[in-house]
Amino acid sequence: MTVTEIVLPGLVEPDGLRVEHRDLPRPGAGEVLLRVEATGVSFAEQQMRRGKYYDQPPFPFVPGYDVVGTVLEAADPALTGRRVAALTKTGGWRSHLVLPAADLVPVPDGLDAAEAETFVVNGITAWQMLHRIAKVEAGATILVHGASGGVGTTLVQLARAAGIEVIGTASARNAGVVTALGATPVDYRGDVPAQVRALAPRGVDAVFDHVGGPGIADSFRLLAPGGTLVAYGSASTKDEPGNSRLPVLKLFARLLWWTALPNRRRAHFYNVWGGKRNLPRFRARLAEDLTAVFDLAVAGKLQAQVAARIPLTDAGKALALAESGTVTGKVVLVP
Repeated sequence: MTVTEIVLPGLVEPDGLRVEHRDLPRPGAGEVLLRVEATGVSFAEQQMRRGKYYDQPPFPFVPGYDVVGTVLEAADPALTGRRVAALTKTGGWRSHLVLPAADLVPVPDGLDAAEAETFVVNGITAWQMLHRIAKVEAGATILVHGASGGVGTTLVQLARAAGIEVIGTASARNAGVVTALGATPVDYRGDVPAQVRALAPRGVDAVFDHVGGPGIADSFRLLAPGGTLVAYGSASTKDEPGNSRLPVLKLFARLLWWTALPNRRRAHFYNVWGGKRNLPRFRARLAEDLTAVFDLAVAGKLQAQVAARIPLTDAGKALALAESGTVTGKVVLVP
């Protein structure tokens, strides 16, 4: 047997991805061999192909931030045949993958692989920002930027399930999607602060901002007293030339400055890999939070937003589609 994998060779357009094959790896002690059934196209890969992801590996490498699949081989026979999910950061765009068994989270019956895949990095990110960082309570009002995107659609649904009111930025074309998820849409091409102030005159209790750039100041100013800004990216700077780390470092410094001011508002930078130095705790929280998201999905309180299911070998087309800005939810690669 061989492994099919998608290689990002350098700074290329989506059609520059390479399809390669190599021998099937064998798992070692504490590892499993996973047959990948679904892997996602996230914003991270869009940054990586531009060389703009904060700590991406050197080219060439195999992208793929998360996976869902079935265990084919494991030292622990109880794992064999189980459907599981894992956060990988890179390496997921493969037909087969060797992973540490400790990184696996069981996928419950009732979710197919593509549906479950949309909730892995997106679900963990949304859950932890909402419940661990901002700690938003029922009855509050939040602003979600990019509410029709992968993280955004999950965050909106998690908030609504928790009794939280949501204002979501999106294009006019996707306003209906945001409304259907239970949020109030505002057009991101218009005057966002004015639109949000009209809906929440006292400000909002939390803002979730993946855009970064100059607009982050508006996000902070829209907070009500005691509110929390959670920044988790710098999408607006993905095409800027220069050092890939500089926009994130600037953003991080600005958040630290705001937090130090006596303004009764908080600002945080969220990184899904934060806390990994304490690996047992990191894994335990990841498993706990993703399991909570999966449980809500099985209960019908979260609907998977699968933008498209595309064969792994057409990863270039999938990446181009994800970058087009014309889809809602997440593009999923199916080996």
